[in-house]
Amino acid sequence: MSARQWGVLLVLCGAVFLEGIDVAMLNVALPVIRADLGLSTGELQWVMSAYVLGYGGLMLLGGRAADLFGRRRMFVSWLAVFLLFSGLGGFATEGWMLITARFVTGVAAAFITPAGLSVITTGFAEGAERDRALLIYSGTGAGGFSLGLVAGGLLGAADWRWVFFAPVAVSAVLLAAALVLIPRSPRPERAPGESMDLAGAVTATAAIVLLVLTVERAAHGSAVVTAATAVAGLGLLAVFVAVERRATSPLVRLGILRAPLVRSNLVALLFAAGFFGFQFLVVLYLQELRGWSTLRTSFAMIVIGIDAILSPTLTPRLVRRFGNARLILGGMLLAALAYALFLPVGADWTYALMLPSLVTLGLAFSLAYGPLTIVATEGVDEEEQGLAGGLLYTFFQFGAALGLAGATAVNIAATPSSGSPAALLDGYRAALLVPFGAAVLAAVVAAFGLRGRKAETADAGRDVDAGVGVGVDVGVDGGAGTGSGGAGTEGAVRAPVAP
Repeated sequence: MSARQWGVLLVLCGAVFLEGIDVAMLNVALPVIRADLGLSTGELQWVMSAYVLGYGGLMLLGGRAADLFGRRRMFVSWLAVFLLFSGLGGFATEGWMLITARFVTGVAAAFITPAGLSVITTGFAEGAERDRALLIYSGTGAGGFSLGLVAGGLLGAADWRWVFFAPVAVSAVLLAAALVLIPRSPRPERAPGESMDLAGAVTATAAIVLLVLTVERAAHGSAVVTAATAVAGLGLLAVFVAVERRATSPLVRLGILRAPLVRSNLVALLFAAGFFGFQFLVVLYLQELRGWSTLRTSFAMIVIGIDAILSPTLTPRLVRRFGNARLILGGMLLAALAYALFLPVGADWTYALMLPSLVTLGLAFSLAYGPLTIVATEGVDEEEQGLAGGLLYTFFQFGAALGLAGATAVNIAATPSSGSPAALLDGYRAALLVPFGAAVLAAVVAAFGLRGRKAETADAGRDVDAGVGVGVDVGVDGGAGTGSGGAGTEGAVRAPVAP
């Protein structure tokens, strides 16, 4: 990569790091914020849910906007919005002010993230160069989340408002660097009559917001309201599909939903569900049952951030050696193992007994996250890279909400009303089955990617034996070839065909 490309990658990695650290810092600072502002439990929950709704609900629109109006323009403009409203959140004196600031910050992230990802997938040559950039990018995002746990504990101990002011300083530096380093490009050309699919945007956004709201409220909301939002969300989703079938310039071209892309997005959803559900339960266990401080809990969990080191260093070599499909499957199996090791958790476990689960989960993340990003954007036309990124992050966000709600619901249902340490432990053990089940199901879905890869290779081999054409590209199993689960790099060789 050139020096300019490294500069661009550094800016984009900084943005995804900022997004990760922003979410993590707020997670650990919530108790302090609640005490200072006198928030009710409902208001405190909405401080987090508002961000999820803005982020998850508008991700598809953000991805498509990057394709239609320019990736640099969307990235820079919404980074400025992120900076402004993060700062406003730090000045909040009422719950509604903080909730509003978090919602708009989530909306800004919904436009920044797919725009940044599509800058990589269109600005770096497909193959080894792009794969390396994506693996560095994904590892940086994961590292931001891990380091954010510690940063949030430190800043929250000083003054919770710095949890909002610190991202302002970081985003200001990134904004200045982006204006200098990210190259200007002509406004994307549109076909005659092509415009933003407003009907699709409205129905998709409303459907996703309602479905995310359903998941968010499932554990602690009215059953009637939850059912109503679920029905309304699914109904709007059906309307959205009908609109896209008829639209001349659809928000989501249904033809993009090929098997590899759908499979990788489903795995991403299940992986996020397990990861966030598990993390939530571990935090509850350490703080509620064990009485650990926020800062001590943060330092205990930072070992998961080992993926920030391994993703850009070890994972690219493993991709070249084994291919994306095998790494994704391996990551899901390691995640299932990590959750299984924590299932028999005891009331007096030492950190040494917890460590194998946390380290294994970090390894799982390093194996799976980057390759999932590669497969979810591989083979997609340049003009739809923003959409592909939007789809991937929508599934991630929805999976996170699903995992948190599922783990919370089981925890509440399985915890006896006595509230004794034994009762709390019973609830944690039952709820830990949620991330374990999600990881097992993700491994099953990922296994179909490996199976499909072998089938494609076998089909290519039969074509060679049959002497079809003058030559055929045969993906080497274990290499980084194209197709379902491949990395699109050097894993293809030209097989000569006898006349």
